[in-house]
Amino acid sequence: MSEHSGTTTPSPAAPTVRLTVGQALVRFLAAQHTERDGERQRLIPGTFGIFGHGNVAGVGQALLQNAVDPAEGEAEMPYYQARNEQNMVHAAVAYARTRNRLQTLACTASIGPGSTNMVTGAALATIDRIPVLILPSDVFANRAVDPVLQQLEDERAMDVSVNDAFRPVSRYFDRIWRPEQLIPSALAAMRVLTDPAETGAVTLALPQDVQAEAYDWPLEFFRERTWHVARSVPEPAALDRALEVIRSARRPLLVAGGGAVYSEASEALAAFAEATGIPVADTQAGKGALSADHPASVGGVGATGNDAANTLAAEADVVIGVGTRYTDFTTASHTAFRDPDVRFVNLNVKAFDAAKHSAEMVVADARTGLEALTAALAGTTGSADGYRAPQEHQDRARELREQWEERIAPCFAPHDQELPAQTEIFGALNEMMGESDIVINAAGSMPGDLQALWRARTPLQYHLEYGYSCMGYELPASLGAKMAAPESEVVAIIGDGTFQMAPQEIATIVAEDLKVILVILQNHGWSSIGSLSESHGSQRFGTRYRMRSKESGLLDGEKLPMDIAANIRSYGIEVSEVSATADFRDAFRRAEASEHASAIVVNTDLYGPNPPGIGWWDVPVSQTSRLESTREASAAYESEKAPQRHYL
Repeated sequence: MSEHSGTTTPSPAAPTVRLTVGQALVRFLAAQHTERDGERQRLIPGTFGIFGHGNVAGVGQALLQNAVDPAEGEAEMPYYQARNEQNMVHAAVAYARTRNRLQTLACTASIGPGSTNMVTGAALATIDRIPVLILPSDVFANRAVDPVLQQLEDERAMDVSVNDAFRPVSRYFDRIWRPEQLIPSALAAMRVLTDPAETGAVTLALPQDVQAEAYDWPLEFFRERTWHVARSVPEPAALDRALEVIRSARRPLLVAGGGAVYSEASEALAAFAEATGIPVADTQAGKGALSADHPASVGGVGATGNDAANTLAAEADVVIGVGTRYTDFTTASHTAFRDPDVRFVNLNVKAFDAAKHSAEMVVADARTGLEALTAALAGTTGSADGYRAPQEHQDRARELREQWEERIAPCFAPHDQELPAQTEIFGALNEMMGESDIVINAAGSMPGDLQALWRARTPLQYHLEYGYSCMGYELPASLGAKMAAPESEVVAIIGDGTFQMAPQEIATIVAEDLKVILVILQNHGWSSIGSLSESHGSQRFGTRYRMRSKESGLLDGEKLPMDIAANIRSYGIEVSEVSATADFRDAFRRAEASEHASAIVVNTDLYGPNPPGIGWWDVPVSQTSRLESTREASAAYESEKAPQRHYL
């Protein structure tokens, strides 16, 4: 109604632009930004893609048009050509992690196997709480062609496709059956990608005919949007409850997880440790949140943690979890925290994680939460009393850390064996890499050795994917991390088993001329599973890379004649092959000096030595067996399992 005349005044038609769904999606994504602490940046600064009949004429055409004939005011959406669909999601995850979840990349693939190849990457992203946008192509919405090539036929319903496999591993999933559905769905997708508590894989399934369908889009849909990433603050009552528990502690321990890194809480964590004297342990995702050089740092805790942190964990009467989701490795399968009356205070942006172990919950951003705790415990907020850990507890933490450093010194020293242990190589790398450089790893025995041994001086330096511990992550992750941090030296440490699973993105690294250093440790077997097998009575069965023996019928013959160095050279990059730590150092310095990607293949000893440790991991052993090795392992398992408990 008109304010003056009381008559109806027609609203002018909102301006529109005619685009396909693919074109509209690309234009929309290019206009999205995030902001935190006054820093604004593109949310989706690029798209990985592998094209096939599901997307080549849809999203693929839109990316082409954006590159060669952008509309007035349309932001650029760079396209990156990947070689494997799972790999490109891993690269996007690594990019997002390196950018502290404030930016990520989109990934598009064809219908069928191209898209379902991305399911593993989606699972990794969601488990690790890392944002990534996945755009799988889908069946025909109009059903004129039914079944289309690579379509799953489900007799129960015609709206089911293989892309429904993304539902359980995505934080948000939608299928865009009609063009106009993209508007609310795309906005919802951005909300989830930028929510620190809800983020993970976001999947928008795109039927192939809908991708190419034209629609009159409101121009308002394409305006620049800024998604503000909030720093939530603690509820005062929750903070008071947490403070009461902390002030009662005689043997407190703080466990820093990935949330302390992503919220950029390092300074706040250091200030907390200095104000309270509470020792700080870290998880795989949280390593480096407090520099290893800080007096309060005691290193990794849990199944692959060090003895100093695990001894303090066993004695702790109060555990303060900051940004951790308490995986079984962090809790040593619920055997790490052994005080019968241990209590937990959990500071986490996600209530689901804050509630674990019957904790006093502080649902807040890690940085703002730590700042509030520090102010109260330091007595600067007018509270009745501050708090500082007993001096004897602080002294014990430092003594345990010093003892651990002495115990692991032999891991870095040369041994009598012909080939170096991988721990020797880690020691050399840790010494040579700078604070702004990035070491990447994910699976096998290496994450355990690295958590126990690596001294991370910054949160950027240590990039371990251990939520999903996905073999094949490391190499594509080096691609994503280098794209996100071009000034950093990016070093991916890759086992020969992992290398065989996913070498394809070397081609992408070469195509983009990205300077990364690939360190491939060759020991002719799955070292981690081999060791686990041996310790659990299964005699390293099926874990060595060997030819099948005609005499035994087993895979225990000669070593496989595979030449990893020659394989890498075929991609067109420089490769060094070494069998001694001194030669590795020389090769690494040459790789640093190069302007292009390079690789170092290091022949290492399959059997270690590895760092000693008191952590435990629950891997059930056969309760009955004809093998003596299995019977012995079963008895040991029952004994080691005894301290396992729920924290109630």
